[in-house]
Amino acid sequence: MRKFQQLRLAGALVLCSAMLMGGALAPAVAQAVEVQATPAPPVKAKHAVKRKPKAARVKRSSAELLPARASTAQRAGLRSKDAGSHPLALESSAVLVIDQDSSSVLFSKNPGVALPIASITKLVTALVVLEGGQSLDEPVEITQADLDTEKGTGSRLKFGTVLSRGDLLHLALMSSENRAAHALGRNYPGGLADFIPAMNAKVQLLGMGSSRFVDPTGLSSRNVASAEDLVRLVHAASLNPTIREFSTGREHRVQVAGGRSIDFRNTNALVANPTWNIALQKTGYIAEAGRCLVMNALIQGKSTVIVLLDSVGKYARLGDAARIRKWLEAKNATLEAKAI
Repeated sequence: MRKFQQLRLAGALVLCSAMLMGGALAPAVAQAVEVQATPAPPVKAKHAVKRKPKAARVKRSSAELLPARASTAQRAGLRSKDAGSHPLALESSAVLVIDQDSSSVLFSKNPGVALPIASITKLVTALVVLEGGQSLDEPVEITQADLDTEKGTGSRLKFGTVLSRGDLLHLALMSSENRAAHALGRNYPGGLADFIPAMNAKVQLLGMGSSRFVDPTGLSSRNVASAEDLVRLVHAASLNPTIREFSTGREHRVQVAGGRSIDFRNTNALVANPTWNIALQKTGYIAEAGRCLVMNALIQGKSTVIVLLDSVGKYARLGDAARIRKWLEAKNATLEAKAI
């Protein structure tokens, strides 16, 4: 710094001399002084660290913190473990477990809240189709009208595929085939215009007061029901041998155009588990509903209805079902021990 100040002083003296001389050297001297007078770069302090300014904290509402595809139950604040005072840590937002023979409630969690039920809808579709009296052997064609315009899902049943009504019902219940379910409703007497009212009339007849349906597949989030409603639905569907058989089959092969065959499998892995004795089941999923599962299973020799709505994660509903069964088995073992 001292050297820089000395250079500036010397330059100023030379410039004054040149001005007095007024000669030809004045421009050159002035240029030299300009170069020397350029400010020196600032001396950086050793170990200096540049700190980024702190961003202002913005408080967000709970709704803003939710993921873009949060379920209806999650947005309502129902998605939490241990709702109520029960020690079971279930991942499902709404749960109801019933002893079917005595109608006694074994476990409940948000049982009266109406939520989207996704493909659980297909149990209602099956009841209406079977009670409509149409032949299960009658051929039904999959057409462009069965395209999913709600969620944009695909299907292995191409347009132009012709299957029996029975095959379509089998695929709808076992593999949750959406085009199959839609074609069943579309080919009901009067078409969808009469099928949807028939669905709503059926659930009202069953006492499902919180239920409402707008399509036969469950792709619409406006298809809603409470866990209490679904216990009634499972009980009614369990009385129909065709629904029991089709919903619990492990796989089903159908013949399509060109002599080809397509194999479909059950969406519920528990039907292939030899430790489970399942009389009826149905799975469901759309983003608004989360993972759903309803079952009528034999546990400790008792027909038990399990309803799980809005489970978190792909396998959470299966884990919840396993936890419920384990808890019931332990509970019964304790009661038996006390009785001895």
